[in-house]
Amino acid sequence: MSEVPRYCIIGAGAAGLAAVKTLRDLGIEAEVFEKSDHVGGHWHHDYDALHLITPKNSSCFDGYPMPESYPLYPSRDQVRHYIDSYADHFGLRQHITFNAPVERLTPLGAQAEEGWEVTVNQQTRRYQGVLVANGHLWDPALPPEAERFSGISLHSCQYRNPGQLQGKVLVVGCGNSGCDLAVDAAQHRFETDVVIRRGQVFQPKALFGLPRAELPFLNQLPPELQNAMTQMLIMASLGNWKNYPGMPEPESWDLEKQPPVVNNLLLYWIQHGRIRVRPGILAIEGKRVTFSDGTCADYDSILWATGFHTRLPFLEASLLSWQQGVPLRTAAMTLPTTLENLYFVGLAAPRGPQWPVYCQQTRLIARLIQLQEGGITHLAGLLAGQQPHDARIDIVRRLWQQDYDDTWRTLDLLEKVHPQRRATPSLSTTARIL
Repeated sequence: MSEVPRYCIIGAGAAGLAAVKTLRDLGIEAEVFEKSDHVGGHWHHDYDALHLITPKNSSCFDGYPMPESYPLYPSRDQVRHYIDSYADHFGLRQHITFNAPVERLTPLGAQAEEGWEVTVNQQTRRYQGVLVANGHLWDPALPPEAERFSGISLHSCQYRNPGQLQGKVLVVGCGNSGCDLAVDAAQHRFETDVVIRRGQVFQPKALFGLPRAELPFLNQLPPELQNAMTQMLIMASLGNWKNYPGMPEPESWDLEKQPPVVNNLLLYWIQHGRIRVRPGILAIEGKRVTFSDGTCADYDSILWATGFHTRLPFLEASLLSWQQGVPLRTAAMTLPTTLENLYFVGLAAPRGPQWPVYCQQTRLIARLIQLQEGGITHLAGLLAGQQPHDARIDIVRRLWQQDYDDTWRTLDLLEKVHPQRRATPSLSTTARIL
């Protein structure tokens, strides 16, 4: 007879699936609550033209490569099928309760040191710990001006294909989704403008015909030289902003100081006159948009690639410390600073492939759980007193990895000092050994 799970996971997207598989592999019983009737989260309803921007060989779950038949950059549908096959291959669906939105998390003890009550479909269960994997790409963020537009207005998460568009199209935002949407509209022969408020270094998907991250000589360089060499290769491949009419000058050429935007086709269509660059929006009235340079234009459709809010609708916000709309975290962004027995999977997005990160985050969480169950308790509070508090989601991979490695070493030290301890570790004692 299987053990009753002492841990639950919120969400059966890629992060939740990686979490339940990894925990159970390490001997930790866990079950998943998923609000929809399927696994895979947003991959079921992203726009049709979506492809991975990272290559398939490095973008897979641990121990489960993508099919050889897949192209280098798989499509949305191929990714969805891959996620489904991962769940089926490892029998993960039997650990998932579908159509089960988590309504409320209630801490047991002032800081949840005794665990959590989890309310699902008006029924409450008790768990020692909760892993939050509900994603951060589902609650659209729209600027106030969006309400004043009288034409077709869609956030990127509502857009599927050009069949939803009419007439002249404006895309607001030039992140990876914004570039894809502008290219999709232009390639279907819609007159398309894109708002680019700040200069950006656009990066090609491939250099010398290979994914950038798979160039052997680049990976052998120290970070500073790797950054500089990549800048030079981008310049040789794409040129600079002056080659693309209307493009603002990048605020920085340092690739680590800006979000990575990986797209060749936006620049291609700008040079072909099918996409026009516009500055920031000053005002909207009806279908007329006034830009910050004083120019105006009428549009029939606007696509808002303006990001998302980070939301935890099942948890009282005042229980966490927030900065810039994101909970503060430590331990490679897996632990909140104010609550025990609560863990985040997928609320950090180190640059590059994400699914290996979810597995890696869960291995760290499993280590924390094992230490907690071994008697080294109050780890969230302890690490909050030792490590910087971080609100980032986007982070350079090597910096995140340093944080991860530092956390693992800290836990090693704790285990050596208190191998059989059954009480809360002394913060002052711990401080002396770090």
